[in-house]
Amino acid sequence: MLQFCHMSNTLTVRLPEELLNRLREKARRTGLPMSQMVRQSLEASLNGGGNQAWREFAGIIKGGPRDVSSRKGFSRG
Repeated sequence: MLQFCHMSNTLTVRLPEELLNRLREKARRTGLPMSQMVRQSLEASLNGGGNQAWREFAGIIKGGPRDVSSRKGFSRG
């Protein structure tokens, strides 16, 4: 169980052992406190951000045209 205090706000979060271990390891690697990492992740998630670099590649068809609407056979409609 983690407990975070920031000013007068406290939130207690129960994490599965594996998630807590991953958080501890990342905190060790980055040198950031776990509470700061949790706040940053929560803020990014609530803002619709986070690590969404994969979206750049969403919808890519290997070997297909750049614009699937430009060649017959790729579009059904």
